[in-house]
Amino acid sequence: MSKTLAQAMGEFEPGLPLAVAYSGGADSTALLLACAEKWPGQVCAFHVHHGLQAAADTFEQHGREFCARLGVPLRVSRVDARHAPGESPEAAARHARYEAFRVLAQEDIAPGAIKNIAVAQQADDQVETLLLALSRGAGLPGLSAMPAEWVRDGLHYFRPLLDVPGAELRHWLRERGVAWVEDPTNVDEKFTRNRIRARLLPALADTFPQFRDTLARSAAHAAEAQRLLNEVALDDLTHTGLPPQIARLQALSRARQANVLRHWLRSAHGTVPSAAQLQELLDQVAACTTRGHRIRLKVGAGFVERQGAVLTWYNP
Repeated sequence: MSKTLAQAMGEFEPGLPLAVAYSGGADSTALLLACAEKWPGQVCAFHVHHGLQAAADTFEQHGREFCARLGVPLRVSRVDARHAPGESPEAAARHARYEAFRVLAQEDIAPGAIKNIAVAQQADDQVETLLLALSRGAGLPGLSAMPAEWVRDGLHYFRPLLDVPGAELRHWLRERGVAWVEDPTNVDEKFTRNRIRARLLPALADTFPQFRDTLARSAAHAAEAQRLLNEVALDDLTHTGLPPQIARLQALSRARQANVLRHWLRSAHGTVPSAAQLQELLDQVAACTTRGHRIRLKVGAGFVERQGAVLTWYNP
């Protein structure tokens, strides 16, 4: 159910001190201000300068001025977020951002070590993420959309605003006379996410006024189902072994083979097979009935190979 900012912040109880990922936009401005007011002296701001657009310097300067008025320590990381050939720009920027947060968290910017970071994705971002996943034919991990909290590189991340509509955050800021910066790329409709925001969300609001709540509920159901599949995969891995033994994989149903192989590749090697790669791997496992049968299949950035009785993955 959609919440106000006050309701969301009332329920948000992270460990302190807390860092807020602050871009200068409306969402992160509202989150930083709300956190600084709730925990004075216990909040700092992390700003990542991606260097991808001319306005980036303006974002940084605005952030410095705003944090100075708040009395909130600000740390800025300048990164090279350009994407490599074959890598999506979004993935490159996301990787650079997380690496910047990891480094910033180690710096002495607040009393005690930073272990908790809040990021400002809100209810509209959650809907956009789910719609993008649907458009790509995603499985349960994609349909689960964005989690409210997770751990990465030893840092605990939170998204306390996932139930708060963006319009609520902007209204809250306007009532307080607080300015923010607008990223010019947010209105560029060559990006699918921006087309969803500009065209689909208004249409959904006209047709299904409660769409944020209902889509969030569907994402929560998908996340719950994925957690159950993860539990099944862990149980199956205790049977197949690590790395998985081919003969023991073959004793499972094809669906459970797919589940355990996907989990193994993601958890042990940080790679996710495409649907086509996974189906081909399952076919190869089924056909592996002789000692001489070879398996070598491109999966993610590396290869799954047969080594004796087991499957292995390596990145050349």
